[in-house]
Amino acid sequence: MIKLPKEEVPSSKPSLTKDYNTSGPNYYVEQLYTGCLAEFAYYIESKGEALVIDPLRESEPYIAKAKERNSKIKYVFETHFHADFVSGHLDLAQKTNATIVYGPNAAPSFKSYIAKDGEEIRLGDVTIKVLHTPGHTLESSSYLLLDSEGKPQYLFTGDTLFLGEVGRPDLAVKSDLKKEDLAGMLYESLREKIMTLPDEVVIFPGHGAGSSCGKKIQSGSWCTIGRQKKTNYALQPMTKEQFVTIATADLGVPPQYFFHDAHVNKSGYANLDEVMEKGKKLLSIEKFKIEMERGSIAIDCRTREEFEKGFIKDSLFI
Repeated sequence: MIKLPKEEVPSSKPSLTKDYNTSGPNYYVEQLYTGCLAEFAYYIESKGEALVIDPLRESEPYIAKAKERNSKIKYVFETHFHADFVSGHLDLAQKTNATIVYGPNAAPSFKSYIAKDGEEIRLGDVTIKVLHTPGHTLESSSYLLLDSEGKPQYLFTGDTLFLGEVGRPDLAVKSDLKKEDLAGMLYESLREKIMTLPDEVVIFPGHGAGSSCGKKIQSGSWCTIGRQKKTNYALQPMTKEQFVTIATADLGVPPQYFFHDAHVNKSGYANLDEVMEKGKKLLSIEKFKIEMERGSIAIDCRTREEFEKGFIKDSLFI
């Protein structure tokens, strides 16, 4: 029996920090939290093989974690095309020669493995079962960890199911479906794929409280399916029509960059190391003026006290 830690509110530090970790006889699971995005990524390992679920753009922390534990990252699992941040799937896969895995309906512009609904992928002594759970987006999938005896232990739900909430159904990239259509899919995904699992299975969501990917996500970093059945409004008895009405109400306008990020995560992006190296290039005053005239934006990263003493015209202070 695995002893779970007390449910706690994760820290709000804007950095990659360990919030939860556990291990079974033949595996290790670590939850990594980034406060500025209220985002959870996951490192899973068994017998020297590792996978990362929904990594951030900076790949070095995951590579360092695998090295520290003398393991090799074999897979990078993506639960969906993220809208609130640019994922690190491409850079991490390139640096580790790992395979990028999506669930059904994903059609990325780069090399990846598109798993079938119900497909099982081995990692050391454990198995990851793909559960296609559309609704937040068409390709949204959850990943179920089965231990060496085939018993369900953890469900990594991405943005399908949060603590006390579900993913908003209006963020699909380039979809002809209405939010009501996706909400109907979400209703079925919750009831046919997630609520049918044993109550003791631990839910590991993709986001915590504060994320714009759900309306009112509860605090905490994990929960059981049984407890969510009692406390999550979306899992209470209701018709599909009732669920659609509730899930699509009071969504608000999503941040403007959401659809841009989702497109980038689907179509690909430049290597972060190259972007960082390019960004270190110093500009002469003359070249700087030319860039500003072209419409470039200067971001001032100094302290408020220094900024108040004088700043470049039209620059943005952050």
